Amino acid sequence: MSGREPTKLPILRLGDTLVTGLLSELDDASAVALADELTRRIATEGARGVLIDISRVEIIDSFVARALMELSTMARLLGARVIVAGMSPPVAVTLVELGIELKGVETALNAEQGMAALGWSRTPARQEPSAPRTADGAWQR
Repeated sequence: MSGREPTKLPILRLGDTLVTGLLSELDDASAVALADELTRRIATEGARGVLIDISRVEIIDSFVARALMELSTMARLLGARVIVAGMSPPVAVTLVELGIELKGVETALNAEQGMAALGWSRTPARQEPSAPRTADGAWQR
């Protein structure tokens, strides 16, 4: 954590989980700023999980891939899990072609599965119980 300016990417807090999404292009400085900001917030807010949605990322380079690995390692040392969700097939192919293994980085097919892996579940909208009815079917108060 180097004291750089906070990232311009939004980082939302949902309970004990931090959620962010990468834009279609992430330059090296933004990748470093994101890692710095996320590790700072994990430490100060006691986050137990981090979800990074990369579904909009079309191209990834070795520097950004390494930044994701380092972020995952730092998060684990601080007691949090990082899940990278929404990797597109072209990004996966690029990583394989470059010989980059995202060691220690957990992945999920999409953000919903990533949140589920962090303990969140999707529940249907809660319906209010109906008021009791009388024998003739009228509503009773």
